[in-house]
Amino acid sequence: MVYAVVRAGGRQEKVEVGTIVTLDRIKGDKDGNIQLAAVLLVDGSTITTDSAKLAKVKVTAEVLEDLRGPKIVIQKFKNKTGYKKRQGHRQELTRVKVTTIK
Repeated sequence: MVYAVVRAGGRQEKVEVGTIVTLDRIKGDKDGNIQLAAVLLVDGSTITTDSAKLAKVKVTAEVLEDLRGPKIVIQKFKNKTGYKKRQGHRQELTRVKVTTIK
């Protein structure tokens, strides 16, 4: 069983080949593939954490779709002053499928 922990958009995700992960918006290359930086690699009973060895590890993923997250409503209110503010946000996301871990 081979899996890796990759760094993507300020977070870390545990991925295996075939895993579908939703990340912050990432542009793919012309073929729709991206490279993810490995933080940890587990290959059976071998665990790799050395940065020099991890620099050689390539985790490749295929971009499936670009989407937007759920709407988040931000409301601010100050009592007795008449101050009200309402703001919304939808995060830009990308859904990817991990194809190889080498």
